[in-house]
Amino acid sequence: MPQNLFGLEGGPILGALFDLDGVLVDTAKYHYLAWKRLAAELGFYFTETDNERLKGVSRLRSLELLLEVGHCTMTEEEKVLAAEKKNAWYVEYLHTLDQGALLPGSREYLERLRAAGIKIALGSASKNAPLILERLKIASLFDAVIDGSLVSRAKPDPEVFLKGAEKLALAPRSCVVFEDSLAGIEAARAGGMRIIGVGRSENLPGAELYINSLHDLI
Repeated sequence: MPQNLFGLEGGPILGALFDLDGVLVDTAKYHYLAWKRLAAELGFYFTETDNERLKGVSRLRSLELLLEVGHCTMTEEEKVLAAEKKNAWYVEYLHTLDQGALLPGSREYLERLRAAGIKIALGSASKNAPLILERLKIASLFDAVIDGSLVSRAKPDPEVFLKGAEKLALAPRSCVVFEDSLAGIEAARAGGMRIIGVGRSENLPGAELYINSLHDLI
């Protein structure tokens, strides 16, 4: 049965929705470098610990969190310009990305799901998701891609995953979400989906199963 591919009990799972950063690929370091560069320009130091708060949230919300760290204020227009600058730096870094950035088991597991007839969608806050998939040469493995340009509400709102299920023409309960952020776990739960957490249970309460990487399911 399809659900055996996921290590979960319960009804059949017909669709898999994946977050991008931290689940399929490690681009977190590029986000961090770009945010750190922006913070330096604003006159303060942005640590990796500070950066943890930015996981799984939208670009503008990430900027607001960064500004909180630096005790800075910006007008709405300045925020838009700063977020665009950060993104330009991030995209600059992304052009150095190759298949070596895929996390262990990512390609193999996606291929295994496709071979089993499981529908696959990406649910990511990143507007750069299509570029990343192309750089990693895994775009063809997805039936649907829901990125930050297609949603108006960031995780923990379930919009990105509900749209993914809709694009796959599946009921939310027949889909499983793979997430490495608390905001993503909460979004999947709010959407009524099954949840596999990529990381430690103490950091990601609410998932049904925890794995270190997709390699654990191969």
